[in-house]
Amino acid sequence: MSWTRVFVLSVLTTLLILTFSSLVENAAVRDDPKPADPKGAARQVFMPESDASNFFKRRSRRSVEYYEFQAEQRVRLAADEHRREYKEEQRNEYENYVEEERDEVNERSRETNEQLREYHYDGLYPRYHWFH
Repeated sequence: MSWTRVFVLSVLTTLLILTFSSLVENAAVRDDPKPADPKGAARQVFMPESDASNFFKRRSRRSVEYYEFQAEQRVRLAADEHRREYKEEQRNEYENYVEEERDEVNERSRETNEQLREYHYDGLYPRYHWFH
């Protein structure tokens, strides 16, 4: 029985709020005896086309400092790109040099080991074929 009371009270409260909210909305609207002039309202909201185009022309103009700033940015970006390319080229050259140097060292050490093996070979043991 108590659930039905709670439900009925909530429905009545909702209806009461909806009723007063519609009255409040109706009360907020001003009731003029004469209707407002729609042309006058449009004149207050909108401006003539020439004024609007002048406004946008003025807004689209950029200052001289802006163009100078853009030019400086382009020069800075170009210098950064040249520096990046130079560093990459230097790094590639160094990597190639290190790789060639490592190959030469490996070749010399292999030749040295081969010569030592030949020098110390006494013929009693089989040769190491897997090193060739």
